[in-house]
Amino acid sequence: MAADGLRLHHRVRRAVRSPQRLLKNSWSFVATFFGCAKAGLVALPVNLMLSPEEVAWLLTDSGTRTVVADPASLSLLEAVLPLVPALTTVVLTGDDAPAELAGRSVLRWDDVAADPTPLEVVVQDRDTLHCMYTSGTTARPKGVLTSHLAVYVAALSNAIQMGHPRGDESSVLLNVLPLFHITALDTLVVPVLLTGGTVVLQQGFEPDGFLDLVERHSVTHLVLLPMMYGALLASRGIVGRDLTSVRLCVYAMAPLPQERIAQLATTFPNARVLLGSGQTECVPGTVFQWPSHQETKAASWGPPTTTVDARIMDPTGRLVPPGQTGEIVYRGPHVMSGYWNNPAANSVAFAHGWLHSGDVGHLDAEGVVWFTDRVKDIIKTGGENVSSVEVERVLVSSPEITECAVVGLPDDRWGEAVTAVVVPADPGVDPQALTERLLSHCREHLAGFQVPKRIHVVTVMPKTATGKIQKADLREQLQT
Repeated sequence: MAADGLRLHHRVRRAVRSPQRLLKNSWSFVATFFGCAKAGLVALPVNLMLSPEEVAWLLTDSGTRTVVADPASLSLLEAVLPLVPALTTVVLTGDDAPAELAGRSVLRWDDVAADPTPLEVVVQDRDTLHCMYTSGTTARPKGVLTSHLAVYVAALSNAIQMGHPRGDESSVLLNVLPLFHITALDTLVVPVLLTGGTVVLQQGFEPDGFLDLVERHSVTHLVLLPMMYGALLASRGIVGRDLTSVRLCVYAMAPLPQERIAQLATTFPNARVLLGSGQTECVPGTVFQWPSHQETKAASWGPPTTTVDARIMDPTGRLVPPGQTGEIVYRGPHVMSGYWNNPAANSVAFAHGWLHSGDVGHLDAEGVVWFTDRVKDIIKTGGENVSSVEVERVLVSSPEITECAVVGLPDDRWGEAVTAVVVPADPGVDPQALTERLLSHCREHLAGFQVPKRIHVVTVMPKTATGKIQKADLREQLQT
């Protein structure tokens, strides 16, 4: 990939609907990524939702010497640069780059990219391609080191799984997820470019504008969060659209009710609907639900990809047989090389020779993975273990809410009280009446100990840049 990267990015199209800052979704982001790969440099995509202090910590911890950014990020850089003395060079896209910034020399991106000097760098397959920091919701973020081989094999695996043929029928992907996240970059964009397809990049998500791009570019592949699909289906602008080009609708991060999957199948008549799962430490996707499983094993994650070995391990390090619950562990070329400068975390992550995911689940007789919950999100209430995901799946099946999260809060009687936080579909709904209806809905579909003790109705959830609800923040907010 390093040798061919700069030949691949020419088929990236751009669709910008908001101001650029710090290399948001753009063709220059993709070209910079492949340029780093070819030059044997380690790319460090930065989460744009972080504060200047958090960005400075990442750059200092990683030993970053050069930053590539958009002109709109000048104020952010001015706040960050004094905090990172080792950072010496700034590269800015656009035509109006200043000569220097906070005492650092500034180069124009176009000048760097147009340098005709032949680049001859030997890049080994196990060399680090990029470092991506985890969200760090409970501790300092950890830098995940991923090799060229891991990204390349994952790209081939994803191309097979998602149906990206090379040739006249190559894929057209419309990507709205942030490229600084491993899902958008490695799981979505790289496989399409590797097989000669086209990527349309959009900044921000707005249903009608998104649908315009689907029609204009005859998009074949969509990847959205469940709440985004809900917004699409609820948009009046979806009526009368020609969406027959779409072959695959992928979702992740949260459950998608069967009713909504059926709506998607009707709206996109030629598309399959696919659930994908994975994590930064094992380049996603690691597990894909086959479309046929939506009828037979709808609550499952599906089987692991052909290039990932997924097993279940008990606390002693023993691999357990199908049907037994334990921690999901992985092996294979997708797995990270390790955490940057964190031997203690590496010892825990690779204990007993497998990558520990932090997810609890089991395999069935056919090797299909059934996810129970994150280890840290299992709720222990009244002597019983409750899967927050199972409760969330029941809540989100109600058409009255668009999003939900379930957490455990300290409780003198129960140890932990099952607590739900929901965002209503109708902002003007009476919260108390909605709560009573949702509790009744839960009592119909859950055991008594699984039914939430409390339901909080809110207008917005705390989220990461990729749309994942931050349960740690919810717990903190609810306890204050």
